[in-house]
Amino acid sequence: MNDFDAYLTEDARLVILKALHLEADGRLHDNALVVALDTYGHRRSRDWVRTQLRKLADLQALHIREAGTVMVAEIRQAGVDHLELRGRIEGIALPSRSS
Repeated sequence: MNDFDAYLTEDARLVILKALHLEADGRLHDNALVVALDTYGHRRSRDWVRTQLRKLADLQALHIREAGTVMVAEIRQAGVDHLELRGRIEGIALPSRSS
């Protein structure tokens, strides 16, 4: 993966965390996350999003649960800490101070 691809992937992971954090219960399904990413210019497939959800789960930023054919992601405290700049998770872009 080249530097620009890595940058885009890390930014997309940040968008995923932000989308989850905006939800009252901190959860969204994979199809909703495809739409959220598209809104921010990351046009990606559902399979790509699922791969990123698994990576974010490995990083302890979120928890995933499968419900039939749908993958549901729920943000964890480490993901919230990353968004609020109280912690840093390597592999996820840092949010700007204004976001």
